[in-house]
Amino acid sequence: MPALPHRVLSVIPPMTQLNTPYPSTAYLTGFLRSRGVAAVQEDLALALILALLSPQGLAAVQAQIEAGATGTARPGARRAPSVLSFAEQYPRYLATITPTLAFLQGRDSTLAHRIASRSFLPEGPRFASLDAYVDDDGGDPLAWAFGALGVQDKARHLATLYLNDLADVLRDAVDARFEFVRYAESLAMSQPSFEPLASALAAPLNLVDQTLRALTLAALARHAPSVVLVSVPFPGAVYAAFRIAQAIKLHNPAVVTVLGGGFVNTELRELTEPRVFDNFDFVTLDAGERPLLALLEHLAGQRSVSRLVRTYHRPAGRNAVRWVNFSEPEVPFNEVGTPTWDGLPLASYLSLLDMLNPMHRLWSDGRWNKLTVAQGCYWKKCSFCDVSLDYISRYESTSAEQLVDRIEAIVAETGQTGFHFVDEAAPPKALKTLAAELQRRRLAVSWWGNIRFEKTFTPALCEQLADSGCIAISGGLEVASDRLLTLMKKGVSVEQVARVTKGFSDAGILVHAYLMYGFPTQTVQDTVDALEYVRQLFAAGCIQSGFFHRFACTVHSPVGQDPAAYGITLLPLPPAPASGHFAKNDVGFIDPAGVDHAALGVGLKKAVYNFMHGIGLDEDVRQWFDFPVPKTKVARQRIARALAERD
Repeated sequence: MPALPHRVLSVIPPMTQLNTPYPSTAYLTGFLRSRGVAAVQEDLALALILALLSPQGLAAVQAQIEAGATGTARPGARRAPSVLSFAEQYPRYLATITPTLAFLQGRDSTLAHRIASRSFLPEGPRFASLDAYVDDDGGDPLAWAFGALGVQDKARHLATLYLNDLADVLRDAVDARFEFVRYAESLAMSQPSFEPLASALAAPLNLVDQTLRALTLAALARHAPSVVLVSVPFPGAVYAAFRIAQAIKLHNPAVVTVLGGGFVNTELRELTEPRVFDNFDFVTLDAGERPLLALLEHLAGQRSVSRLVRTYHRPAGRNAVRWVNFSEPEVPFNEVGTPTWDGLPLASYLSLLDMLNPMHRLWSDGRWNKLTVAQGCYWKKCSFCDVSLDYISRYESTSAEQLVDRIEAIVAETGQTGFHFVDEAAPPKALKTLAAELQRRRLAVSWWGNIRFEKTFTPALCEQLADSGCIAISGGLEVASDRLLTLMKKGVSVEQVARVTKGFSDAGILVHAYLMYGFPTQTVQDTVDALEYVRQLFAAGCIQSGFFHRFACTVHSPVGQDPAAYGITLLPLPPAPASGHFAKNDVGFIDPAGVDHAALGVGLKKAVYNFMHGIGLDEDVRQWFDFPVPKTKVARQRIARALAERD
């Protein structure tokens, strides 16, 4: 292939994780460099937070509060508890923000003693959550979690509450859409019309927007790219992604902007809205390697626009969207290169501790190198999942030798040995060979990832995985009901999940269970019984963490494509706007069971939150609901008996 002269900048838009880079730019940058392309990357999500949570950023917020100019904030923002607390304690916030961030970045561990004393940080409304841990003896309410010597973790938790208070101030005083992760999510998620996003983009820049614009232009000045890739993983990063592209186009229209990522792959598959292309020149779908190579060749004059791959664009002089998908083989998974974190500020990420649970903290604490064991999902049968989409349906693996070669290269580059495998579900066979290769090379790493709770994970395999460095796994139990698991085509039973998870726990590996409620035909009795199973799994030490998600029907899932097979009727989607269609994913439905799942969800989440903290594990699960529910039909020792049969 002839040399491609472009300089490509990949950016992570706000908001994503604060403790570690979202991996899309690392993958793209590593791949492009392996093909001889000059590629660099920036994490504008982290940069935005560090700019806002700085003495200068807080001073700007305070000035805005004092002036009464609240931008897109909520009415009455100046009277919000978060804003009142911030204004009252502003000098202390100004004095503590820089050292607190240094502590959370691991650059000043000795500050932990002052933070843990609770006399250093100003405390706003978020600290009220500590009241749940009141010590009857008048002692430290967090002693149960951190003991006498857990100063670092206790300080990290208190500092996280401190940052959450400041996030609330930004939301209440500057931008009502602001959150650390789900920033302006409602503007994009399953939003058929582009109008809400267009209106937001046409509004005057608030303080958050101004800060992001300045950071974007600074990145352009540093790297002088000819192409900017904006990878959007979630709906909560869409608004900022468009603001980034808007700033680029206003500054230098010649810079080519390209939109891609998980949100695009899922929700923009029927894109006909031409206004998207006021900000982005191209939108690509699915695995980015082949579309990007084709696009860069096109921009270099080496191929025509009709030979682009999985790409939307708006032809010059036309107010219409064109889809081009020239058929070419995908880049094999074993040829995508090694991700690189070169250029990202690895020492500046914030290790947060927002929940006092050893498993749950992994998502926000520590800077993990994110890597993929295999492309796609080897199971691809679950009826609630978007199994028709490329990122799940196209399964490819690589050898354990090549995977460990990548691990060694990443450790050498970053100096950090923690890995989070971000597969849909890492295959047991691949993990077994990976563990064997790690053991053979005596490579000291720590890793965790997502799996299916299938019987292939024997106690012996769990021990081998632990010996290779596995510290935790997560997996989908979904609805703990054999009837519903069969309907979901999960390929597992509740008792099998109990045995598999106990094998992991016995090997010293933490276990998180993804749980679901509101699946088609799920009754109140099903829900109560599922919670009883979950209680027993916690009580038996099978799982240490869990979270209940509300089932959402998507147009790409088996449920969405054949609703009658699951006993439901889909609600009609709104007609496409005259201007063109934007996003499409979630679809409403009518379930003849007629259950108020929203009301049940409150009790489910309350129960699991307490189970994760060791509370209520011996009590009747009906206590977690604020209204009468039927008694569980699950035998109280069902899980214990299943484990005894295994033994």
